[in-house]
Amino acid sequence: MARSDNPFDARRRLGGCSCGAHADQAAHEASLPSGDAAVVRVVEAAMLRALFPHDAGRRAFLKSVGAATAAAAVAQFLPTQFVAEAFAEAGRPERADLKVGFIPITCATPIIMAKPMGFYEKQGLNVDVVKTAGWAVVRDKTLNKEYDAAHMLAPMPIAITLGLGSNPVPFAVPAIENVNGQAICLANKHKDNRDPKNWKGFKLAIPFDYSNHNYLLRYYLAEHGIDPDTDVQLRSVPPPEMVANLRADNIDGFLAPDNIVQRAVYDGVGFIHVLSKEIWDGHPCCSFSVAQDTIREMPNATAALLRAILQATAYASRLENRKEIAAAIAPANYLNQPLTVVEQVLTGTYADGLGSVRKDPRRVAFDPFPYESFAIWTLTQMKRWGQIKGDVDYAAVARQVYRATDAAKLMKQDGLAPPEATTKTFVVMGKPFDPAKPQEYLDSFKIKRAS
Repeated sequence: MARSDNPFDARRRLGGCSCGAHADQAAHEASLPSGDAAVVRVVEAAMLRALFPHDAGRRAFLKSVGAATAAAAVAQFLPTQFVAEAFAEAGRPERADLKVGFIPITCATPIIMAKPMGFYEKQGLNVDVVKTAGWAVVRDKTLNKEYDAAHMLAPMPIAITLGLGSNPVPFAVPAIENVNGQAICLANKHKDNRDPKNWKGFKLAIPFDYSNHNYLLRYYLAEHGIDPDTDVQLRSVPPPEMVANLRADNIDGFLAPDNIVQRAVYDGVGFIHVLSKEIWDGHPCCSFSVAQDTIREMPNATAALLRAILQATAYASRLENRKEIAAAIAPANYLNQPLTVVEQVLTGTYADGLGSVRKDPRRVAFDPFPYESFAIWTLTQMKRWGQIKGDVDYAAVARQVYRATDAAKLMKQDGLAPPEATTKTFVVMGKPFDPAKPQEYLDSFKIKRAS
């Protein structure tokens, strides 16, 4: 077996050299090609040999679970280094024709706009961006390999990696799609009931259990003395269905992406109570997400996808480009929203449903850097509300899923300036968050399900 052969091929022997790839150590020394891909194969072979010292056992395992599952098992030991090496590859994409799923919300702006505005084509890709009905569908189609990558809520890849709501499959977040860009919208009948302390009995919608919409709304309610599990009803509703549910009086309000909120205002059925940036300015919402085994199988194509999205994100970050982008993503095959609605969201000049026109250029912002501290905060909230049981290695999970190092490499390659650190502190409703002290942060809350 040559040093760079695939150790996940059940037909190959792993041999008896120090790396497990050759018949003896002399053969190992004689066949040392250079290159990161070869090094990765040696690491994989060595790890498989440690797991399965006998070839018969390894072959039986590979035939039983398949190469992809075996690779995922090995990746649990050295996922960060492997994925970093994969993203460092700069060769021709293994496949040019790719599918990326998305939900029709402005949070997906870089992923969507990269199609009509040619960012994917510049990377040699032919990407079909597929509008999808709901987050569970996005998750399942990505897990089933119907999508090569997907627009996901920022907490979803963490949940999938940990096996929350699905089988555990290692996922990566090499880029954040947007920061801010959400709001709490209430039905017009509540215009005189703006104090959250009076919201007991409300029925409020969120897009998905594993979403920062859920965690921010819970945070906001709890800070006002409302227990989100006992004092109100929280319902998961796909974003495209929220305005209809508000109109039908099935819900009192929702925390949702800004184009959904702005559509409620546009249709005259709701008003903006607070922007999500008033809860946490700079919070992540959505992400570009990909299974780690997909990165292993086609590192060049994944890197090309990420480069296109990083470039689209940089273009979207400039306010002078927002009207052009709104025109590109508003049509029926993408957001299916009136251009006025999309422009109001992206430009930050918008009607609030209370009779005023407000201006906030950071209503939604586009910063792709996947800070590990974002993941750590999300994990504290998953633990706070009982979605995670037992001890949590916050930093390890954050490093495994949020690929700050990989994003920084590609940003530098494209002439963009990534932050110097992979973590940062921030403030949520006046409470500072230090990613180095997640348990202390969790212990500080009065309303919670777990400690």
